[in-house]
Amino acid sequence: MALRQHSEDPIRGLTRRALVLGGLQLGLFGILGARLYQLQILQQERYSLLAEENRVNMRLLAPPRGRILDRFGTALAINRQNYKVMLVREQIRNLKDTLLRLQQIVSLEDTEIERLSRDLRRTRAFVPVMAAENLTWDQVSRIEVNAPELPGLSIDVGQTRIYPLRESMAHIVGYVGPVSGPELTASADPLLQLPDLRIGKSGVEKTYDKPLRGRAGTLEYEVNAHGRIIRDLARTQGQPGKDLVISIDSRLQRYAHERLAGETAASAVVMDVHNGDLLALASVPTYDPMAFVLGISGAEWNRLIHDPLKPLSNRSTAGLYAPGSTFKTVVALAALEAGVEPDRTVHCPGHYRLGRARFHCWRRWGHDHMDMIDSLSESCDVYFYDVARRIGIERIAAMARKLGLGAPSGLDLAGEQAGVVPTEAWKLEQTGQPWQTGETLISAIGQGFVLTTPLQLTVMTARMANGGKAVHPRLLRGLRDEDAPLHIVRPPEDLGIPRAHLAIVREGLDRAVNDKRGTAYSSRIKKSGWEMAGKTGTSQVRRISMAERARGVIRNEDLPRHRRDHALFVAFAPVAEPRYACAAVVDHGGSGARAAAPIAHDLLLETQRLAPLNRPALPMAAVPDPGRDSRREG
Repeated sequence: MALRQHSEDPIRGLTRRALVLGGLQLGLFGILGARLYQLQILQQERYSLLAEENRVNMRLLAPPRGRILDRFGTALAINRQNYKVMLVREQIRNLKDTLLRLQQIVSLEDTEIERLSRDLRRTRAFVPVMAAENLTWDQVSRIEVNAPELPGLSIDVGQTRIYPLRESMAHIVGYVGPVSGPELTASADPLLQLPDLRIGKSGVEKTYDKPLRGRAGTLEYEVNAHGRIIRDLARTQGQPGKDLVISIDSRLQRYAHERLAGETAASAVVMDVHNGDLLALASVPTYDPMAFVLGISGAEWNRLIHDPLKPLSNRSTAGLYAPGSTFKTVVALAALEAGVEPDRTVHCPGHYRLGRARFHCWRRWGHDHMDMIDSLSESCDVYFYDVARRIGIERIAAMARKLGLGAPSGLDLAGEQAGVVPTEAWKLEQTGQPWQTGETLISAIGQGFVLTTPLQLTVMTARMANGGKAVHPRLLRGLRDEDAPLHIVRPPEDLGIPRAHLAIVREGLDRAVNDKRGTAYSSRIKKSGWEMAGKTGTSQVRRISMAERARGVIRNEDLPRHRRDHALFVAFAPVAEPRYACAAVVDHGGSGARAAAPIAHDLLLETQRLAPLNRPALPMAAVPDPGRDSRREG
């Protein structure tokens, strides 16, 4: 009996263990079932969304960039179709042979072939790699014809920026380029993440990049587990960039560029004296903006940045020059404001004495007795030495600032220089030295510390010509769809300069050009009703040394070109009812009368012939449709 009971104990223990194990298994299956219920039933929507996101990708689509147009609708920056040849490695039978055939069609350099081979090795086999872009229609045709022998090659169509007027508009319109790291970090716009996007790098393209850029579209597409695109699901079009209309008259701009082309370095500005519209803003030497769009070589880039003439710099807005005798107009107005009578005369024997120092007049034998109008007409230095000594540098500086010198004009282009209008406090701060009376005399003829830009000289002239209104230069006229205008144009404020004072200075400038004794008489406009008034200026680069004088070097023209003085001229036209102001500067031109005045003559004559202010400028709503279509252009 005891033996039987003992033999049943293992069976009972085994049954107990089986029940425990079964219970554990049942519990585990219960937990697993509950988890499956939670994942598949309770959280089904969440995980379906995650799975969908893993299967469906989205990418941004770059919108067409807005055009830039001149005041009459001429295209200055547009988009053209950019034909690219793409390679897919997994479809290519013999990579070396394919690249050799492609090289014969699109003339790829060996370095580009190496780059392409490297990119193909680094990229997934099914991902397209761009081999070349900006293909001609002939190249596209040859690739299409040879398509059976070139498996893995295909033509893709994008957009590229085109600048039809190229060099003549380069400093104004600027150019576009790839997004740099700092630009990407500084902006929250996701559009900048696109690898093929081009943004404004200089000029108007940079200043108004955001409205020109537009808003991105989106493309949803399905991919497999390896990331291969299976199909497109949905496409949302972006918002194209806005068309920009600027104040420049492209015909006058081209003429100004051609007129300056013969000079080593020069600049010229033409402006509406009433509202500040810039009609021409030319600077030479210049550059081809298409070189940056199509891809500039390292050698060409080094040539541009190391060129001593700085072709990338806009001399009209960034070139700093001593204004020379053009500054005498400022001194004359300051003297009138200080109570100096315009008919008061000063004897000019060819020099002016201050203590033991002698300050020479440009005419070595002198001008005899000069009043204010005569001294402006014949540019007598001695008269202005005397006047400046009487009124002091502070009054001169105050008038200069009133006329737009010594500070940026607020032009909507980057890189504008402020110039310098010196005062006693300015010199003390800059050098730690007190102001000297002799420096006042030198400043009175636009030398010494005084520095201006051609644009500032144009603004100065416009404010004297328009009756003393604080006109500011501007480039932007508006947007094609002007929901919120970038500029609100208000009537310019009155500067508080008496009209009688302005009339005296304008009379002096009239005589400087249209009187036989005037310094610019040879450059007068002879057409009745189109006459211009102006002022010559010579900005001294260096003094002629005694050794040079001993060798017979007396005039600027006797010196090598790079040692000559800068030539300046400011003018407005027509004299009776001024509408246009102009400034011309020729670097190392020698004489304002000989080098700069003829340029201003030609520009103001051409401006009045074209009459851009008489022709109706392009209304914003009437800008032609951009015509962004997919038609091929040969």
